[in-house]
Amino acid sequence: MKIVTYNVNGLRSRISQFGSLHKLLTSFDADIICFQETKLRRQELTADLAMADGYESFFSCTRTSDKGRTGYSGVATFCRVKSAFSTTEAALPIAAEEGFTGLIESSQNGKGEAREILEGLEEFAKDELLKVDSEGRCVITDHDHFVLFNLYCPRAECDDTQRIQFKLTFFKILQKRWESLLRQGRRIIVVGDLNIAPTALDRCDAGPDFEKNEFRRWFRSILVECGGPFYDVFRTKHPDRKEAYTCWPQNTGAEEFNYGTRIDHILCAGSCLHQEHDLQGHSLMNCHVKECDILTQYRRWKPGNTLRWKGGRNIKLEGSDHAPVLIRLLEIPDISQHSTPTLSARYIPMIRGLQQTLVSVLMKRQVAEQSKSFEMSSSFSDENVRIDNCNEGVKRSFETCSSSDVSHVESCSSDLEPKDLVSDSDNQSKCFANGTSCKTLIMSGSEHSQSMPSNGTKKKAKKNQGSQLSLMSFFQKSSNLRDSADNSNNDISNSQADIPQSDDHSNETPVVDVQSSSSQQYELNSSASTQDQCELNFCSLEKEKTNSALLEWRRIQQVMQNSIPLCKGHSEPCVARVVKKQGSNFGRRFYVCARAEGPASNTEANCGYFKWAASKSRHK
Repeated sequence: MKIVTYNVNGLRSRISQFGSLHKLLTSFDADIICFQETKLRRQELTADLAMADGYESFFSCTRTSDKGRTGYSGVATFCRVKSAFSTTEAALPIAAEEGFTGLIESSQNGKGEAREILEGLEEFAKDELLKVDSEGRCVITDHDHFVLFNLYCPRAECDDTQRIQFKLTFFKILQKRWESLLRQGRRIIVVGDLNIAPTALDRCDAGPDFEKNEFRRWFRSILVECGGPFYDVFRTKHPDRKEAYTCWPQNTGAEEFNYGTRIDHILCAGSCLHQEHDLQGHSLMNCHVKECDILTQYRRWKPGNTLRWKGGRNIKLEGSDHAPVLIRLLEIPDISQHSTPTLSARYIPMIRGLQQTLVSVLMKRQVAEQSKSFEMSSSFSDENVRIDNCNEGVKRSFETCSSSDVSHVESCSSDLEPKDLVSDSDNQSKCFANGTSCKTLIMSGSEHSQSMPSNGTKKKAKKNQGSQLSLMSFFQKSSNLRDSADNSNNDISNSQADIPQSDDHSNETPVVDVQSSSSQQYELNSSASTQDQCELNFCSLEKEKTNSALLEWRRIQQVMQNSIPLCKGHSEPCVARVVKKQGSNFGRRFYVCARAEGPASNTEANCGYFKWAASKSRHK
């Protein structure tokens, strides 16, 4: 069995780097993969972040927003399995728990249950226990042969007393939980980012008082060599390896010179799986751990890369500021048949979806039917109004035109013979005088007719206009209007040549429309030319402003470049930084050497130059 622990520094970023969650997981070729610092809130968990074919996942997310810690930490354990149900694979846990105090909803034997304060934790208040588990820093999975702790331990600055106390309480409660499990005869494997470098061998710049730190003393106290139950698996396998680091500062470029620290660990405690317990030297470490190493191929900076901090500062290094650590176990047999615990991400509502009740389904159907009936009734009402208006218009047309025979209805269209138009010119003039434009469709073998008033047509067209037209589209349509006006004028002229004039009204109406179209076209052409000229003037003005701003910015950059000091070690321009730590110098600018941080013996590394800027920057 192969287990990998990796501080991903944001799960979204690593998934984007590898293309998908499945590709990220399969790149390790491991049975259990433990991620820290996922930076995901519970409501942000989606299938593409939590689910991958062939893996079961268990998440713990931050539950607090103190000091902007929402989505700050978070851990996740992925288990590679062939089946999530009725399987004997040891990689799939038989139980899973979020947190380590026992107060957060847990999952055991496939049943979710709320647990009381665990044995050994009675000295702590319930609120204190919940606060420790509120930052999403632990997922526990029980694999029958061993209990796996996936941890992202808190970090505390030397002058932050509140976080120091929180970190002390965190480790004290955690140790109580470990001791309780060991008393029950359970084997424990601890993986993750513990944020502690135990010895000077595990830190690049360890000083003489380095190992006197209270957290380092606590770490060494739980190790076998100091009388504790745990093995530091990497140091047990590689007791003398130097510069074996798993984390490097991001803001100093220290990764180029491997100037880092080892804070990602794998610990194990308990007896071996063999039956001969009376033999000396038998333990989980000695009998079942084959290897433990750092996966340096996942580092952001690799030998041969362009030096980012020496002329290549714009080069972006892709990846986490941590390196994964692996452990390979031997002789881990299958376990009894079981299924995935309910803490699995497959059961999270945001991923699985909320189950609907029968009542909610029936209510949605009832609302849909009511909505449909309302739309149908509204449609029928509109049709009745339209039909009534049409019938009224038809009635007025027939009364005005005083037709004596329905089968011989007069029409205003030019489909009839000229002699019919001449004989019925009086009736046509009456139709136009009443403000009604009659259009009668005569179908062969039937007496079906359709008549629509012109005012109704205008209102319908206005109602159907879905959105406001742009100015450019309006100009483009003007040419179409001119062509249609010309065609209309030609048609009217041809009709006037063939049809004798019977009344002044029938001839004057189309002439007025042509003159109006010509006047409108002239105004549109004038507006278009004015608009084009305004756009040209505006573009030229904006271009001048942009050029002026660019020249001014280049001048400012030149002034700033001339004011930047040169470092003493390399005679190269320094980089400006700002103090972000609260105190008397907060917000003050300073200059440092631009080279990447590295050992003092390396002349290519940072020379350590430092200089305050001339004045403090103003506080905002």
